[in-house]
This record gives sequence, structure tokens and C-alpha cells, in this order.
Amino acid sequence: METIQIVLDKKLLHATDQAARRTNQNRSALVRDALREHLRRLEIRGREERDREGYSRQPHGPDESLIWEAEAAWPAE
Repeated sequence: METIQIVLDKKLLHATDQAARRTNQNRSALVRDALREHLRRLEIRGREERDREGYSRQPHGPDESLIWEAEAAWPAE
């Protein structure tokens, strides 16, 4: 691991320390976990955006999903 320095305003630092206490983590662990989660969400958002762009360039036809309707296993009611 490497040590870095970041600047936080007092309100954010206080909230970070409170969250660290609530989750029984130290400040660094909390910030690492939060950053990992944020980066994971950014990656998911990027994939979703690529999918949206791809589908908008080649939209589905109105009966395209009908092929798969017969294959779907619907639960009994």
C-alpha cells in the first residue's frame, strides 16, 4: 500500500469519522472501501451506457422477443 494525502472539508471529515466508528473501521479502511465501491459503480455505469448506445444504434424489432417467449419458463400461479 502507498500513503497518500487528500484534502477534506471539516464536515466531510466529521461524517467520515462518524461512519468509520459506526462500521468499526478506521478512516483509511472506510475511504478505501468507499472508493472501491465508487469505482465499481462507475464501471457498471460505463457498461450500461455502452449497452444503451449499442441497442439504440440497432433497435429491436417489435416481434424480436417473440422467438424467446416459447422458451421462457414461467412459474405456475
